[in-house]
Amino acid sequence: MLENLLINNEEAAAIILFGIGFTMLLFQKNLIKKLIGMNIMDSGVFLFLASMGYISGRKAPIIVDGVQTTEAYINPIPAGLVLTGIVVSVSVTAVMLSLTIRLYKRYHTLELDEIYVLSKHQMEDR
Repeated sequence: MLENLLINNEEAAAIILFGIGFTMLLFQKNLIKKLIGMNIMDSGVFLFLASMGYISGRKAPIIVDGVQTTEAYINPIPAGLVLTGIVVSVSVTAVMLSLTIRLYKRYHTLELDEIYVLSKHQMEDR
């Protein structure tokens, strides 16, 4: 068991990162901490995809010296997925930060429980 963990250390690190981010999403009440947890979780997924796409001894899929066999190169699709995922993650983070700022300006807190109570009071006052 320990041998497999040492051999697959990138995958183990990815699972640990995902677990840390997921527990932050579940147990933190602060919106900024939840956002940080989501980004840690994303990093775990990206690390896992990148480690699955890497094959030892192979090169990036750029034809050099006339070598055109597929056995000489790694699969470029996981790298493309990771790059696309990073762009989407940055966009989602920007939108979530802007929404968090709006919530803070309205309720003067970032704690979800307090925001819920304050919003419920506002709905009752109408």
